[in-house]
Amino acid sequence: MPAGKSPEAIDEKLISKYGIAVSESTRARRKKAGRSNLQYIRHESNFVILATKGEHRFFEDEANLIRDIRRVPIHYAGYSISYKPGGRKKDGSNDDRWHSHVALTRSVYLNLRAAFTERAKQDSADNLARAIYELPFAPYAPIRRQLLILLRDVNRVRKLAGRKQLPTEILPLRRRVVRPFDSQAWQFESSP
Repeated sequence: MPAGKSPEAIDEKLISKYGIAVSESTRARRKKAGRSNLQYIRHESNFVILATKGEHRFFEDEANLIRDIRRVPIHYAGYSISYKPGGRKKDGSNDDRWHSHVALTRSVYLNLRAAFTERAKQDSADNLARAIYELPFAPYAPIRRQLLILLRDVNRVRKLAGRKQLPTEILPLRRRVVRPFDSQAWQFESSP
């Protein structure tokens, strides 16, 4: 958002300009008629407008700013958010359906790996375990894989240095579900 502009004023302008604040039945009618539906999401001074396929004035007005999340992920707060086919089902077979994919951005991930493999040489197992556990990222499945690779690298360095290996139990593999409109701040969700 431009500096000095009120985020609330921009919210109102975009929501009214593109007819975003409509009922579920209106969205259903639009979809049936082949028209696009939009969602507006803002956090502090950053926002995105998500659009489904179909016809909408938004595609003409913002043509030079539109990116397809299937090809260009959204990078925000160290996360890379995209929409991809694949993954694995519980039975281990390939899943061809499309899913949201939340991982650490490449630069954040590589910086973490470098920092922790360097710390692995001299830090105590307890300090290192605490630092890894307290990483401020929600452990979605792709992030859990990244953390497991990070831990493998740390243990490889520690083994070469003759130091104690760290168990996988130190990784924060359970997501905390945040319910912003509940009286309870958060609760644990079981790992998938």
